[in-house]
Amino acid sequence: MLAYRQGDVRAFETLYGRHKGPLYRFVLRSVRERGQAEELYQEIWMRVIEARGRYTVQAKFSTWLYAIAHHRLVDHWRRRGLQLVDLEGADTAAHRAYEPEPRAAGREDLQRLAAALAALPELQRETFLLHEEGGMTLAEIAAATGSTGDAVKSRLRYALARLRKAMDDG
Repeated sequence: MLAYRQGDVRAFETLYGRHKGPLYRFVLRSVRERGQAEELYQEIWMRVIEARGRYTVQAKFSTWLYAIAHHRLVDHWRRRGLQLVDLEGADTAAHRAYEPEPRAAGREDLQRLAAALAALPELQRETFLLHEEGGMTLAEIAAATGSTGDAVKSRLRYALARLRKAMDDG
């Protein structure tokens, strides 16, 4: 990002290439519709572009990027009220690119996981997705969301427990 701040466009291409998949999946799994996810995704990258001149190193780039995503999603949820993610109702073509070769048992597991993920409380789901999709540590999630480390640790622990229970019950 420092190189991009200095005008190196190729540096942006590298950042985008490195973070596009995990960030898109995070946004897609955080909102109800593919169209909304794509719009938010583009807005997040536009904010990165707009902030390039003001960027300063305070944490890893991914922490800064997901902080932007978090704040944009919070704005989105506030305007619409907190909504649960419905991956089964979303455009499945968007998900096929990220699924392994489908098998009957694998599809059932994915459907159960999607339903369990959608049923998580919003803060637990966001923490889980930042950890799993964003590859962020607990400290990075706390920094990105403005939460305490203990709160993030607790949210992740509860999310994992609920997801395990949902998968074991199926």
